Amino acid sequence: MQTFIITKVLLLVFFLMGIFSSAQITVSGKVSFKNKGVKDISVTLKDTYDGATTDVNGNYSFETSEKGKQILVFSNSKFVEVEKTIMIGNDNLTVNSDLKEQISEIDAVVISAGSIEASDKKRATTLLTPIDIYTTAGANGQISSALETLPGVQKIGETEGLFVRGGTGEETKFFMDGNLVNNFFGNSIPGIKSMDRLNTSLFKGNVFSSGGYSAAYGQALSSVLVLESIDFPERNSVDLGMSPLFITGGFQNVNEEKTRSFGIFGSYSNLGLMTKLIKFNNDFTKAPESFGTNFNFRIKNNKGGILKYYGSFDTNKIALQSESLEPNIDFDNTSLKGKNTFHNLSFRQKFGEYLLNLGSSYTFNSNFIDLSNTFQNSDINPNSIEIKGNYFNAKGTLERKINRISAIRAGIEFNQAKEKTDVALSPSPFVSNDQITSLFAETDLGFSNNLSAKVGLRSEYSSKINRWNLAPRLAMAYRISKNWTTSLAYGIFYQNPEQKYFGSNPLNYQKAEHYILQVQKSEEGRSFRLEAFYKNYSDLIKTKVLDYRPVAINNNGDGFAKGFEVFWRDKKSIKNIDYWVSYSYLDSKRDFQNYDQSLFPSFAAKHTLSVVAKKFVTDWKTGFNLSYTYASGRPFYNFQTDNNGDYHLNNQGKLKDFNALNFSLNYLPNLGKKEAKAFTILVLSVNNILGQKNIYGYQFSNDGLRSRPVLPSASTFVFIGCFINFGIDRTQDAINNNL
Repeated sequence: MQTFIITKVLLLVFFLMGIFSSAQITVSGKVSFKNKGVKDISVTLKDTYDGATTDVNGNYSFETSEKGKQILVFSNSKFVEVEKTIMIGNDNLTVNSDLKEQISEIDAVVISAGSIEASDKKRATTLLTPIDIYTTAGANGQISSALETLPGVQKIGETEGLFVRGGTGEETKFFMDGNLVNNFFGNSIPGIKSMDRLNTSLFKGNVFSSGGYSAAYGQALSSVLVLESIDFPERNSVDLGMSPLFITGGFQNVNEEKTRSFGIFGSYSNLGLMTKLIKFNNDFTKAPESFGTNFNFRIKNNKGGILKYYGSFDTNKIALQSESLEPNIDFDNTSLKGKNTFHNLSFRQKFGEYLLNLGSSYTFNSNFIDLSNTFQNSDINPNSIEIKGNYFNAKGTLERKINRISAIRAGIEFNQAKEKTDVALSPSPFVSNDQITSLFAETDLGFSNNLSAKVGLRSEYSSKINRWNLAPRLAMAYRISKNWTTSLAYGIFYQNPEQKYFGSNPLNYQKAEHYILQVQKSEEGRSFRLEAFYKNYSDLIKTKVLDYRPVAINNNGDGFAKGFEVFWRDKKSIKNIDYWVSYSYLDSKRDFQNYDQSLFPSFAAKHTLSVVAKKFVTDWKTGFNLSYTYASGRPFYNFQTDNNGDYHLNNQGKLKDFNALNFSLNYLPNLGKKEAKAFTILVLSVNNILGQKNIYGYQFSNDGLRSRPVLPSASTFVFIGCFINFGIDRTQDAINNNL
């Protein structure tokens, strides 16, 4: 019995010694990234609970009773997981490991030099959404007007266009779902700015590049605005809008699976009533009147491909009378009849690792301006200008992702423009036809989460110029710290002279080189951007007057634009208030078109400041919006032509500084009513609420001795409207976005 007990005790001792001896096996080592220890790396034996986490120096150590062949796993979300096969015996093990950074689409730094993005929420800070645009006081729901509150964009009130960093309005191009949009703005007469043609609610986001843009786009010396339309509406809905200025209506229909949708929208506007209620600076003999309609459909196939179509048609009329600057003539009469139709078709489909984008757009635009003078109640010297244009664009792009943040894309684009200009006093109409074929390739290179580059090349052939160009593009971005990044961009950009300037003289592409350096900080609720830029212009066209119209005679013009910009947006510091501030400094000179010497452009201001603030008060069901814009006085010039049609500077001056404080109020009467079947917004907006007497420029007599200021249509403009949507409750969006 005693022997049996001793035997059991010995067996128990040996068993415990075995367990004890197994537990003494220690696995330790160091985990490094780029020769530096990394903390918080999980080190475990696969399929066991044994393991440890590295300390601040990258060291780890743990004990295990496992034996034989095992797999040691090193893991952390920021690094590529590493597995190492080890053999555990009776001796302690030392296992070191070097890690590789995990490339993440969300964490990777994004190239943003020259760009403000609002379409890719994963990779960019959303700055201007459709809600932002609708609630920016003074923008009147116009994309282009809202962009004028951002750095780099000039405040121009006498003509349409985005004037960016010393560039003309024609140097900015607009794209919808990748396709070129010609005649983005409505038809107008000199001195009166027309509105955007495309409805802001069509789009889910935008990328506005004030320089250094992608090789996928061309024919723009200064900037591009890339608009991305919504894929499918949220649900069936009916929209109505009413005001003293216009009436609108339309509907959207979408199936439950969101694979089919279509919609129709129409609008009619007439400024006649407003001219009786508000004092206008223009003497309208025919108040601005317009009618427009559009149609859209979207189809999604069973493989995820989406076909989208948008088509529109609009007409407008306007006529005004002004006292003549010429002797012995009482009045100058100007009238306009405009027509426009636009069609945009796009298709997007993924084939395995490849993404195919196809699209085309077509525009027809007719602009008839009738000019006459009134002397003793009779018309003399009648004249008219009629411009008809047909524009076609087709584009195809194929993209393949290399990894999560790297990709390569290439494509081909074709543009055709046909214009006919008929001046009544000219012996014959002028007809111009140009075809531009473009090839482009570009790659996004993600070297790490902190370093990326975009390298592109674009080449274009113009039948009018009869030669190819070659435009390299390069951009790099580096993350300095968690919230700070820096970007650098360089590119060459070409643009054909406008069709109206072509004549018998051979012309070349106009050229601009962009250099952009940006520093940006982004954190939750706040963003800051500082950007410096330099643009060098060459081969700009020079013009003279032939057959009653300006014609380009050569490409001997040049110029530069340089400066810096600051942008700050904050939704966090002041409770329930969203605001942004932008400031731009610009130094520029140009010798181009009718300039007879190098001058600071008449469409540019040295200093521009914008402040936008928004607040929604839930208890009052009301959103309050303010914006203020300041621009230092722009120069103005009067050029006269001699008998040969050459321009000479006759006199010049400087406008007074521009100031405008705008206010808008949005009231939601159905807010909080669960039984409400419609989402209603009542809008009151006042542009230039303080009535500042702003001047946009001067018009001169033929001899240059007399002039009159170019004024806004109304010094202070008041708008009241009601918008009703049956089918979509946007109450929460309204609160969250300060609607």
